[in-house]
Formats: sequence, structure tokens, C-alpha cells
Amino acid sequence: MKRVWLTMVAAALLLPAGAMAADPAAALAEVRAFREAHAAEIVAELVEWLSLPNVATNVEDIERNAEMLKAMMERRGIRTEILPTGGGRPVVYGELAAPGATTTLLIYGHYDGQSVDPGQWHSQPFEPVLRRGVAGEWTTIPFPGASGKFEDDWRIFARSASDDKSPMVALLAALDALRAAGREPRVNLKFFFEGEEEQGSPHLEEFIEREKERLAADLIITADGPVHQSGRPTIFFGNRGIMALEITVYGPTENLHSGHYGNWAPNPAMRLAQLLATMKDAGGRVTVAGFYDDAVPLTEEEKKAIAAIPPVEARVQERFGIAEPEGGGRRLEEMIALPSLNVRGLRSGYVGAEATTIIPRTATAAIDVRLVKGNDHQRMFEKIAAHIRRQGWTVLDREPTAEERRQHGRLVKVEKLDGYNAVRTPLGLPMAAALARAVERATGGAVVRLPTLGGSGPLHYFDALGLPSVGVPIVNYDNNQHGPDENLRLGNFFQGIDIFASMFLWE
Repeated sequence: MKRVWLTMVAAALLLPAGAMAADPAAALAEVRAFREAHAAEIVAELVEWLSLPNVATNVEDIERNAEMLKAMMERRGIRTEILPTGGGRPVVYGELAAPGATTTLLIYGHYDGQSVDPGQWHSQPFEPVLRRGVAGEWTTIPFPGASGKFEDDWRIFARSASDDKSPMVALLAALDALRAAGREPRVNLKFFFEGEEEQGSPHLEEFIEREKERLAADLIITADGPVHQSGRPTIFFGNRGIMALEITVYGPTENLHSGHYGNWAPNPAMRLAQLLATMKDAGGRVTVAGFYDDAVPLTEEEKKAIAAIPPVEARVQERFGIAEPEGGGRRLEEMIALPSLNVRGLRSGYVGAEATTIIPRTATAAIDVRLVKGNDHQRMFEKIAAHIRRQGWTVLDREPTAEERRQHGRLVKVEKLDGYNAVRTPLGLPMAAALARAVERATGGAVVRLPTLGGSGPLHYFDALGLPSVGVPIVNYDNNQHGPDENLRLGNFFQGIDIFASMFLWE
């Protein structure tokens, strides 16, 4: 059946441009009919790609993913190249020209994935499974055959199911569906799919600078990120930046018996906890001096857009078991328009069955700081380092020497790992209005206009092209991205195909 479907797609490439009908609504009805009739084949292509491991740190796996993605794009007649970066994880780049089109969209996504701990998953991360039910009560079911029907609330569980392979498959399926309806895109399309986003995109800035001419376009659209928690179709006009750091506190040069040395030898885990506690107050506000000073405040138009969004706080609290959110009652969308400081991991000594009665020699906290427009990642790091010094700590950017450990009672290594800045496009962008019409035409519902997405993305590096950027996410908000049991709600995926098809019919 898959070969039959691909033959239909290939045949559709030969349709003349004049075969396009005049009514986008009629075309979208045919798009839906196509993806409903071929849901099994579309899902099968996604499942096949999800079965290929793509942890960003494994260069060989990333290269195999790039080759598979290139083949998928070429089957749709997209002129595709694998372009090297300085890190061995290539960009998969493609172009599809629309005769007579005056608008060019540059679509960004990433095909690499976060690391996995299989012991934390309820299935193997790279062996996709289909489940139905609700959170905590999932039941694994077989994938339907070619004649079977998929339910919108069923979910595929696998690494990168939502972040970020499914949007790329939806983009390609949208092309298939349009062509089956006798249509071709009305805009020129350029596809830019990155292979090291989950590593902080360390070579993206250099690559974009080098390929400016190739990447020329009118608008950048990212298909990364989740829809709004209300479930309504979403367009976001920016994303946060990020700065990651690690803080390591030092105690004795070796683990000590807590009975013989407790109450005498300083415990680095306790001291690290005390240090971290100085960084936020009881209400969750960051107390690092100047932390909020550089943030560009929301405009009146952005505030109005937030006010028009259905409130979701009660729903999200119920879904995630949160009794008392931070922020003093402010809306979630307002809070993600501010920079944040998050302790993403702690490590010291041993716990559980491995616990032992020792005073550990070190304690480490991994921290991420989400940045908003106006913040600079290096300047934010320096503010945090200065805060730590004001608490009486000697700050190093390397491992201390034995002499330094003997001399300084409060010794800490503060290491910046990576970082990039935020972007925010004005809501009044004329091309964004056309994009909103396309999304609403495909979904039949009013679109949520988010001034900024809560997550981070490397769109800041595209500033070198002088282009505005807008996000069109399609995946469910509760997808567990970056964590165990990452998943994709199929209703979101199928609606995403409709959204992208409508986007390609640009008006």
C-alpha cells in the first residue's frame, strides 16, 4: 500500500499548474479526504522515521536521519541537499519553486532529538507505540491497517514524536494532499531542517552567515513547539532565548563518614541548596540583581492579544497537579513574557537503594535561564555570577586546585554551557495576518496569537537575514517533549496537515 501511495504522489508532481481550482475551501475539503483515506500510510512514514534513533550527541545517527529526511523530501519533488556544518550534524535544505509566486517562505525545523533514559520510559524510545486513554492510564493498541481508522485522541509515543519530526512529516503530507487535489503551492518554499538544535545550535550562526544568499526569503516560519494550552490553533510571534550553566560547590576532598565528621565538615549539598535559595523569593520572583531590567515589556497590542486568549491556568493546574503556581495570580502568558530561572537538575552523593551515610565531596546544580527580548545571554550569566560572589563565594570557571580548596571556605565553579537570545516579531506584521487567515481557514476556529512561546529556539540567529519570524505549531501542549514518554496526539498531527496545506495556498 505504501508503494501505491507514493506512486500517486509521484504522479501528482506531473499535474499542470493550471489544474489548480479557484476555491481554497474546496481544496481543503479534498485535502482532508486525502489524508483520511491515506492516514495509515502517512502515519507509517512517521513511525518509520521515529524508529531511527536521533539523539543529538550521536553524529552517526544524525547523519542517517539526514539521509532519510532527504529521501522523503526528494520523493515530493523538492530539490534537496545535505549541507555540512562545523559540527558534523548537517542541515537538510530543500527548495520548491511555485511558478509566478512572489512570496517565499523559509520553513525551519529540527530533526535531532533530546537524550533518552530508557529506564524512565514505559516503552522503548525508538520503538514507536500507539496508545489510547488518558494520562496515567494509557493502553497500548496495534496500529490500524490500511483500512483502519485512527482516533484523534490516540497518541504515538516515541522520542521526537512531537519535537520535532511530526511537523516535518505533516508538511510533506500536506504537499501530497494538495497535489492529489490538483493543487500546487502558491508560494515558493525553502525548507531548513537542522540537526543540532538540541545541542544549542552551536554552528547555526556561522552557517546562516555563510549561506545568506541561498536562504533569502520573505518570512521565516518555524513548525517547532506546541499549540496553546487551550488547544486552539496557535501562531506565536517570538520565542525565548536560553542560557545554561552549572554550579558546583566543593566540600572535603573525599567523601567522609557522616557520623565521624557530621556537624564539623561542611556539606556541599546543603551549602548548594542554601545558595540556590538566595536566587528566588517565596513567590518565585528571581532575586538576582538586574535580572528583569533588560526585558522589553509587552506592548499594548500584545497585552490585548493575551487578554483575548481563553484562560487556561485552572486547567493546567489540574492537568499537572499544581496547587500553588508562582507569579502571584498573573496569567501564564504574562509569566512566559518574563525571563525565568529554573533548576533543571541536582547531583550530590547517593539516594534510594544506593544511599550511604557520607558527606559528599561535591554538589552540582544544572540551571537554565529562559531569556526574553532585550536580554543578552552573556550579560545574564555575568549577573548570576555576580550574585553568587555577593553571597560570599569565591567563583572559579574551572576545577579548583588542592591549595584553593584549602584556602577558600566557600568555593564554587560556575560554568556557562551555551546560550542564545530571544526574538519577538511585532503582532501587526502584514504577512502574519495572511498566515492567521490560512490557519483559521483550515481549522474553522479563531487563532491564538501568542506574543512569545515559552520554549526556546535559535531563530535569533536568523536575524542576520533581516527577516521576520513567526511560529505555526501543531503538536499537543502535553506532549512530554524532552522527557520520558514523549508523545503526539494524532488529532493535532492530522489537523497540522490541513494547516500546512492551507498555508501553502497563501492568499
